[in-house]
Amino acid sequence: MIRLNVNIDHIATIREARRTWEPSVVAAAVLADMAGASGITVHLRSDRRHIQDEDVRLLRGVVKTHLNLEMAATEEMVRIACDIRPNTATLVPERPEEVTTEGGLDVLAHEAEIRRASDQLSAAGVLVSIFVDPDLAQIEASQRVAAHQIEICTSRYSELTDPTRSAEASQVDAELARVSLCASRAGELGLAVAAGHGLTYRNVGAIAEIDPIEEFNIGHNIVARAALVGMERAVQEMIFVIKGAIRGSLGS
Repeated sequence: MIRLNVNIDHIATIREARRTWEPSVVAAAVLADMAGASGITVHLRSDRRHIQDEDVRLLRGVVKTHLNLEMAATEEMVRIACDIRPNTATLVPERPEEVTTEGGLDVLAHEAEIRRASDQLSAAGVLVSIFVDPDLAQIEASQRVAAHQIEICTSRYSELTDPTRSAEASQVDAELARVSLCASRAGELGLAVAAGHGLTYRNVGAIAEIDPIEEFNIGHNIVARAALVGMERAVQEMIFVIKGAIRGSLGS
């Protein structure tokens, strides 16, 4: 069964818009958990634009399912992760001026640095995941730096399936094939496989059918829906879509 980790960064974005104490990321995490989420994901950025250090510490005490901390592979972030000890640390690229993460981490260009971070996190008992583009060379590099998991960046697929843009069906099929090939290669290398970035209720189904993907990290679309219908319903609807896709792929 595919796991769904709900990224609650944008609950904190709403809070930080007024520099106040609500909405509570802890309350959001509890509601997501009650709705059946497998875990919670947050990204502690160097500029602290949404999630704050104290949020991560509070969530570590509250989240009993799975806490995934997205972070840059910097000394500061590794130190924080080794202290708080989330279940998983997902290493991601980060630029100060970006609106959101813009693509996968270039493991090939930073193998030594990422290997150091991976070793330190593993020694602290934290599972290491690396957010990478669907590129075979990056996945093989992730295995070399001793990651336990890769998360395939689905931003290109999400762009191609954006209903406000026009893309050929062949382009979507080609991107799905690329994701599938990379997921299979990661599995062959003994890596667990997750996926995420820009996935929505509308487009997640085709990715959910790809083996061996076993985890999703989805945030913005769920929080956007939650603003209208509530967190529990928004999470339940995403789980329903994912489960429906899996049943369909099995022919049941």
